[in-house]
Amino acid sequence: MNKDVVFQDWGLVDYQQAWDRQEALFEHTVQLKTENRNTDIPKQTPNYLIFVEHPNVYTLGKSGKVENLLLNEQGLKDQDTTYYKINRGGDITYHGPGQLVGYPILDLDNFFTDIHLYLRTLEEAVILTLADYGIQAGRYPGYTGVWLDVDNQKARKICAMGVRCSRWVTMHGFALNVNTNLDHFSHIIPCGIDDKTVTSMQKELGQKVDMEHVKQVLRQYIAALFDMQFQMEANTNC
Repeated sequence: MNKDVVFQDWGLVDYQQAWDRQEALFEHTVQLKTENRNTDIPKQTPNYLIFVEHPNVYTLGKSGKVENLLLNEQGLKDQDTTYYKINRGGDITYHGPGQLVGYPILDLDNFFTDIHLYLRTLEEAVILTLADYGIQAGRYPGYTGVWLDVDNQKARKICAMGVRCSRWVTMHGFALNVNTNLDHFSHIIPCGIDDKTVTSMQKELGQKVDMEHVKQVLRQYIAALFDMQFQMEANTNC
């Protein structure tokens, strides 16, 4: 079992470019696992954690409904926003500047082979990070992601999640609203949930948040909860 994880911060990267690069890392790991089944001396499979921000983009998961995008083609152009149907789970969400997107590309055979535990562990890392900022967050029954005020009608999502997993190798991940412009969520039905709102750390705290500090705190919690060791790499733009 390889507990080492290569960490890369890609900065602000076009969604399609980041998706292509994720796919390359994902496919390489899956291929290596396939080859290992036919050898007496298997090679260690790599693990990655990517942090990134995207220009304005809406993404629709394979279980989502296109009707949850409330803009037509011209509306997307007017908003300077792109749109992609992608191969993760979940419905529609927004990514944009000021939002911390995390893409763990992990071979769960190196950690634990339980996709539900995987999602709950990512959620826990976000919950603990928010607690460090004085934001009390939790899980909303029946929904993935991290929420605030889960016990009353003011429930609102601060972190969305959607993953793909094949042969226990993961890709896609989570999107934590740090300093996100929440106006963009008004043009979709976020995650297909029409009776709840979204929020951000900036909105909850009433001030802009240091993104680099959030990255540092969240990375530490992910490492602790997954019992992983990070192998740091310099910022790597696609």
